[in-house]
Amino acid sequence: MHDLVNVDRRRLLQIMGSGALSLTYMGLPCFLKAEEIRPQLQAPSTADTLILLWMSGGMAHTETFDPKTYVPFEVGIDPKKLISTFPAIPTSVDGIQFSEGLEHIAQVMDRGTLIRSFQATHLRPFSHSRATYHWHTGYLPPLSVDAPAIGAVISRILGPRKIAPDVPANIDIGIEYEPERIQHRTSGFLGPAYRPFVVEDPYKANKNLLPRIGKERFTQRHAAYREFMKHSPIAEQAYASQTDAIIESMEAAYRFLRSPASVAFDYTHEPEEVIKTYDTGRFGLGCLLARRLTEAGARFIIVRQGNINRIINETFDSHTDGHTVYQTRKQEIDVPIAQLVKDLECRGLLSRTLIVVASEFSRRVGVSQDDAPPEGTIEEAKQYGLHSHFTKAGSVLLFGGGIKQGHLYGKTNDVYPCEAVVKPVRIEDLHATIYRAMGISAKHHFMIEKRPFYVTRDGKGTPIGELFANS
Repeated sequence: MHDLVNVDRRRLLQIMGSGALSLTYMGLPCFLKAEEIRPQLQAPSTADTLILLWMSGGMAHTETFDPKTYVPFEVGIDPKKLISTFPAIPTSVDGIQFSEGLEHIAQVMDRGTLIRSFQATHLRPFSHSRATYHWHTGYLPPLSVDAPAIGAVISRILGPRKIAPDVPANIDIGIEYEPERIQHRTSGFLGPAYRPFVVEDPYKANKNLLPRIGKERFTQRHAAYREFMKHSPIAEQAYASQTDAIIESMEAAYRFLRSPASVAFDYTHEPEEVIKTYDTGRFGLGCLLARRLTEAGARFIIVRQGNINRIINETFDSHTDGHTVYQTRKQEIDVPIAQLVKDLECRGLLSRTLIVVASEFSRRVGVSQDDAPPEGTIEEAKQYGLHSHFTKAGSVLLFGGGIKQGHLYGKTNDVYPCEAVVKPVRIEDLHATIYRAMGISAKHHFMIEKRPFYVTRDGKGTPIGELFANS
């Protein structure tokens, strides 16, 4: 590939104008000028940083943070009686139990709040992509505008922290290969300036942040690309604010890559014992990076558990052999999540850092995705587990950031299908609670196409006051 700084300027502009690079590719069509309306909060924020630990694929609540009656495998089990394939274990809080395999998180439960009554959308169809988009944006597609994800909203409203102006305000660690599952990585109508700084593979984070062509050539290419953007046909087709947003996004990434703060991505600076503790896989190292980035002053960080493509599935998306899959997933998440909580606590950062452990929906026994109960009996080990999508209950775990410690909120039924029966939590209320902790009103909105677009669905989200320590 030719060195960019040596490419003939006229030829490059021809390439850019021919369609090889387009407004669509640059993410410009969805970028609309958004006037921001900021309602005042009645109380100050309780968190400066948000870490979202995303359990991709639909994590079954009765196999993790809401165990029910344990039913060991045997041929001929009535599927309606199969609601937990792991026995319950105690936590550090009396009266709260987790599922076997989460012993380390169980021991830090006294630092957090457990919501057991989260409910995803019931609207049909509910697929992974639809539910994930809904969770991250608060809105269900289709929409007349592209909704921004929670990280982009926080990045736009709060921006980088004052103590770390060079650290990106929106950081995304991990990868999901199926395109429909990463739509929420975009910043929607807010534009490219608020897209996440993506680190797909934590194992390669430090290497990916180093210029492969030397600092001098890297600087030359950056200057050349900036000049090309100003004079390209793309700029002629876009609004000045659109072009400025792309250039500013590029400039911000460039400043960060050259700043001392970028060392936060180099986990090799950690003692060997620390790396070994976190290194249960990509997710584990992602939690270590999240801790380092929080120390560096990051605003929003999402760490994705697992990755998925048509060949390899390392998520909670199990439609067969669910029990075995969950044994592996728990080994990947248990120690890193607990260690992240303890590390932030001992560094004095947990009180102003909100950690959210969540998934798009839950699961129940069966292989169908409708509301019909399963038929027949379980005859094979691969049927032993919870495989069907379930939206009427789910668990969300919160730590730090002004949230109550050792608190339980909501309840699910103890019999099949274990739906939420006490204090159900909708996505808009969960988002309102998260935004409230970050100092953002649920009625904060942007004027798009001459109408308001709220950070919670239609501005109807209500923060759950009971979850806050000062309530």
